Amino acid sequence: MSEALEAEVKTNPQGDPITSTAAAPTTQVAKKDPHGEAKRQKVVSPEYMFFEAPREREFITGSECAKEAVRRSNVDLSVAYPITPQSETMQLIGVLYGEGYVKEYYRGEEEYGVMSAIAGASRAGVRCFTATAGPGTLRGIEPIASWPGHRLPAVAMFTCRVVNAPLAIQPDNIEITYLLNCGMILFHSENQQDLFDFLMKAFVISEKNDVTLPVGVACDGFFVTHARGYCSMPDRGLKLPPREAWRGAVPVLDAENPPARLSRDAPVQKSNFMAYNIHAVWQQEVWAAVERSRKYIELYMGGLVEAQNLEDAEVVLIASGSALAQSREALRLCKDKGIKAGLIKIRSLRPFPTAELRKLCKNAKLIVVPEFNYVGWLAKEVATAIFGYSKAKIIAGPHVYGGMSMPVEMILDEIVCGLTGKKSSSVPSSDIMGATEVDPAEVSHFLQNI
Repeated sequence: MSEALEAEVKTNPQGDPITSTAAAPTTQVAKKDPHGEAKRQKVVSPEYMFFEAPREREFITGSECAKEAVRRSNVDLSVAYPITPQSETMQLIGVLYGEGYVKEYYRGEEEYGVMSAIAGASRAGVRCFTATAGPGTLRGIEPIASWPGHRLPAVAMFTCRVVNAPLAIQPDNIEITYLLNCGMILFHSENQQDLFDFLMKAFVISEKNDVTLPVGVACDGFFVTHARGYCSMPDRGLKLPPREAWRGAVPVLDAENPPARLSRDAPVQKSNFMAYNIHAVWQQEVWAAVERSRKYIELYMGGLVEAQNLEDAEVVLIASGSALAQSREALRLCKDKGIKAGLIKIRSLRPFPTAELRKLCKNAKLIVVPEFNYVGWLAKEVATAIFGYSKAKIIAGPHVYGGMSMPVEMILDEIVCGLTGKKSSSVPSSDIMGATEVDPAEVSHFLQNI
């Protein structure tokens, strides 16, 4: 009996006695809940989150800003497919899924499948987020273009990059051209702070009853996604209210209520006047909803544009995205040269700030529109908006594309040449607005160079 009570002598595999006296743990350490922090998040109103909550500033990349925006946005589902420079963002969303901040997350088969899956989930009534870039945007453009017509309030981030061959992955925002007229609301971020704010506000705006549309938030890849910048953020313990799908403009998908009855009604499936008329009316309603989003952009984003130094400016720079950084530096150089110049920052591309530009540009003598693309889509938008409302000479450029950077001297060159009449060394000037007689050759020259 006493022998049985003696402590058993333990040996190692070689038969040697183990002499360590370290006591074996008698209690099991409780495992930490990996979702504990996410479960403790507090729901606050959009107004508190955007305007009242204390903020702390961090020096982080744009991809990290997108991650932090999603962390606070109460996202139900995110579907990913990798493409540079978006891959890092969606990888970080996967980290949020592991921490419990995103309820469902998976990798799609390719971009078409990703955008189709987002459509299905949004139809079912959940809050969705995804991101893509360049060729990925174009591969997914067919389902993306169907989102507005089905009134799907989803948020997509477009980290713009080169589309055209030969292959390159540097910043070029030509893909925005394809997104402008599909019926979605579209914002263009200048920097990391914009990306954080625009993404969070996009969820709220998209789900308003009289909007119920997808929102695209674009930024110029690498310049924003992979570079670091200061971003002021509310506490990570706060999150937006969940999506209330019953408030949407169309019923969510269930066995009795397809999301848009038009998609199954017989007249739409037939080649007759009624089918065309119904489709035309529905497109009108989609674009009317885009216009109705203006009041929410005013409320949550402070307006579609931001104006700087326009009081007595004879030169107005108009830009969006990363071109704004060079434009701000050009203002400083103009001041050194005694040139009175101002800047208009465009936040929202759809809806486009037509009324705002007509008011702000009425006294300008020269308008310069620098862009990171070849086709000059923003210059076209500006010229269309203010034609007949301004006598300003419009210069569509300078343009850089294919991933090239934009030296601020190029912008200054356009300004000086536009004011003096000298020939520009980078982009031919376009002096057709405000002329007494419009020369067809000048119009042709203008269109070829924007």
